[in-house]
Amino acid sequence: MSLFRTLQQEQDGNHQIHCSRERSRAAQKIIQEYLMPFVEKEKYHISRSCKLHPDNDLYRDQEQHKSHININEWQCGYCKKFFYEEKNLDQHFDNRHSDLLNLNQSQCLADLCGALHCDTEINSGLKKSKCNPAAAARNKHLCESLADSCFPVNNGPAASRLHEFFLHQFCDAHSCTGSRKPFSRGRRKKTSVFYIIASVLLLMLLLLYYLYIYLYQRGMNKGTQVLRRISQTGQKKKPS
Repeated sequence: MSLFRTLQQEQDGNHQIHCSRERSRAAQKIIQEYLMPFVEKEKYHISRSCKLHPDNDLYRDQEQHKSHININEWQCGYCKKFFYEEKNLDQHFDNRHSDLLNLNQSQCLADLCGALHCDTEINSGLKKSKCNPAAAARNKHLCESLADSCFPVNNGPAASRLHEFFLHQFCDAHSCTGSRKPFSRGRRKKTSVFYIIASVLLLMLLLLYYLYIYLYQRGMNKGTQVLRRISQTGQKKKPS
């Protein structure tokens, strides 16, 4: 049984799922940012048998039914209830909407965290822990098996290129020797809403600034012309 997922039968007949939602969310984020842009670029269709396929995420439907209204407001897309924090909404999903999970076909993405370097994503600001050679070898084996099953080299040039890419992007970093880091091939380049708003405001400020300079210089030029006319008029008058 997986370390991060177990299925227990309760006395009342209901099933209780133990699958780390946080680690599953980290795995999904890594897949979307560090893998899928390259898959889309190759126009490659991942097989449903691949554990990385979006439909295999146990929590995918629930995650898609989250609405982040503002900093302290989250909404459940199923029953429209509001919550102050995402963790409260997660608990609500577990308590009220666990029956909507597809337990027969979906998987716990947290099981793949060892291969996908979830700890790097979750603990990005913390000091890296000491490398365990046995764990590194185990995670590398899992990583290489994902590359083989999701991007078989005999499936054509695109699959072969993605197979090599996956090894470099994820698997090569599973080593206690050398300096290879995960996600060496980069991530999805995305433009945040904040960046767009800041850019628009900056552009407006620049336009206002240049408009002010233009009007100021125009006013100065008019003033100079008036003074020049007054001066010329005064010079034409003969002294009495």
